[in-house]
Amino acid sequence: MNIRRFSVGVLAAALFVPGLAACKTEADSPTAESKSTAPAVPADAKEAVVASTQEIKKGNFTFTISGGEFNGEGTVHMPSKSAEMKLSSGTGSAEDMKMHLVFIDTDSWVQLDLGAMADSIPGFKEMKGKYQHLDRSKIKDAKNLNFDFTDVDPAGSDKMIAAITDVKKTGEGTYAGTIDATKATDSDVLDAEAVRALGDKAKAVPFTAKLDAQGRLTEFTVEVPAAGSIPASTVTVKYADYGAATAVQAPPAGQVVEASDKVYEMFQA
Repeated sequence: MNIRRFSVGVLAAALFVPGLAACKTEADSPTAESKSTAPAVPADAKEAVVASTQEIKKGNFTFTISGGEFNGEGTVHMPSKSAEMKLSSGTGSAEDMKMHLVFIDTDSWVQLDLGAMADSIPGFKEMKGKYQHLDRSKIKDAKNLNFDFTDVDPAGSDKMIAAITDVKKTGEGTYAGTIDATKATDSDVLDAEAVRALGDKAKAVPFTAKLDAQGRLTEFTVEVPAAGSIPASTVTVKYADYGAATAVQAPPAGQVVEASDKVYEMFQA
């Protein structure tokens, strides 16, 4: 499952959902267990930020992403081998395109809402409100319709953090610095085209990070400068509910149909 941009003609996406305020962070309500077993946060700023992603790898959290051309949210719950992601083009208008992806073990579903565009695309208007059950043999090469349970962070924050070139602690649990974006192209939050357009500026892209009392990453923000015709953007990823996410439920049977050929064609285009 990767984060991708929405194209003009197609919803070519995959990752994270309105209502960040509704997500309670573990920084606000750590469990008794996390308080007693949490390792000490490294004193070195870079070591602290790098270590902050370790809990993400356990695959039990919720997340949100905002900024750029998409907004989203989701859940990863490894105990049940399930995950979900909701994405929206985020303009708040009838033109918005939305997608909801659900993954439970070897089953996958996608619900597409192409907004006003659906009326002009034959075969898509009747798809509204329906979940398309996906044939995994047909999506093995469609990264936007797959979720890798061996690499559970849809935002790839660890890849961005690995590209840190400078960082300092700015307050209790807060950090700021720069990353070399040319070394973080595997992270789906950073658009490769924008990184190329930045030229030398890409080697020092500003970021901020927030860690909870247990040293776990709760927020990571990247400030991408304007480059050529590409406007500046601020992309923020938030993580919450570490160790306390809930299993993702399958869509109601009455809302499920087998995916049409158009769905596979759209995501493999």
